Amino acid sequence: MTLRRLRRAARRTVRDAGRPSGPPLQLTREARQFDALIALMLGIVTVYYGIDNADVVVVREIAPGVQQVMPRPSGPTGLAFMVTLAAIASGALALRRRHPLAVLCTVTAATLATPQSVMRLTFYAFVIAVYSAAVYSPYRTATLAALPVSVVLVGTSGNSVTPIVPNEYIALLILVPMAVAAVGLRTWKLRTDEGRTRLLALEREQAQALRRAVEHERARIARELHDVVTHNVSVMIIQAGAARKIMETSPQEAGEALLAVEAGGRAAMTELRHVMGLLTMTDDDGTDANGADPVADHARAAAELAPQPGLDQLETLLGRVQDAGLPVALTVTGPPRPLPPGLELAAYRVVQEALTNTVKHASGATAAVSVDYGPQRLRVEVTDTGGRPGASAPTGNGRGLIGLRERLAVHGGTLNTGRRLTGGYRVEALIPLETT
Repeated sequence: MTLRRLRRAARRTVRDAGRPSGPPLQLTREARQFDALIALMLGIVTVYYGIDNADVVVVREIAPGVQQVMPRPSGPTGLAFMVTLAAIASGALALRRRHPLAVLCTVTAATLATPQSVMRLTFYAFVIAVYSAAVYSPYRTATLAALPVSVVLVGTSGNSVTPIVPNEYIALLILVPMAVAAVGLRTWKLRTDEGRTRLLALEREQAQALRRAVEHERARIARELHDVVTHNVSVMIIQAGAARKIMETSPQEAGEALLAVEAGGRAAMTELRHVMGLLTMTDDDGTDANGADPVADHARAAAELAPQPGLDQLETLLGRVQDAGLPVALTVTGPPRPLPPGLELAAYRVVQEALTNTVKHASGATAAVSVDYGPQRLRVEVTDTGGRPGASAPTGNGRGLIGLRERLAVHGGTLNTGRRLTGGYRVEALIPLETT
């Protein structure tokens, strides 16, 4: 069992070694130029070192009174060998950030092949390659396995002799790490500032998104209020005007018109309570923000919690419109079926807005409402025969139709409006339905 687990872990490790643990590094042109400059400078220095030390015998004191003679490659063959090693190790650094693991393997092989008497040819390139693999390689598992292997191979090979730094380079050896540390500290500070800037930008975007959501909600509530108020109040104005004209000659008909005004006002108040209930905040203890007793306001709460109107209430809507003096015919095609409440509300508002506009702007007309339950879409059409504007009809600003288009767009629907060739006006809404 333990052996099986070890095999499974080994296979998982091998599989993960070939997977990057992060996104690939996006190199800028400046970074590529910097790597090429490092490779060029180190290549010039090491090639010059190899040429200058050809046919030279080095005697090194490895212990008090004990000296070791280390001959360096000589002749054209030895010179070409040293130049090749220096060129390979240094030239590979031009790709140290694009392919850090491949560069590490290449430089490690060149370092192992370098004679111990001329280790400076590849040793500095090896140090840079190790650093580059540790910092830039996206393959973290493979990197963690390759780094110790490379260091151990170079450190324990028979050719491994740490190069001695001449005295004139001691100051440079101290200053270069200090400069690198300073650059690293500055880079870290810049990245920290960039991260802080991105965080502030994200907070601003979130605040803007919140403001847009608030504006969208306000617009939605404004559309609800517009639909409720304009329809009911327009009908009430028509009915009240008719009652005023016939009050002396036909008191009974005037009374019926006033009853219709009262019914329209009650319907408007019911829908207004429902819309305004969206803005009411309720505490956890069951009382509202003003501390009112919910038991005493049970009737009002029931009205506020009434469901939004839907297509099943079209006949009630048409009855109110007919009481205002607009003959309306309703045609339903296809078997009615339950639809999402939001979609039914949008279709109901289309009929309501269209009939409201007919009452206000086409006095004396007749209207027709058609609802078609198709297999893939719901079609709602309202047409009128045209008429003259009412005496108290205000000039429209088109906000009602704009609100309808926005409502339908939420459900993927479209709104088509325009005058008919035979006279009058036509409003058509097409709303796609989900098929099961």
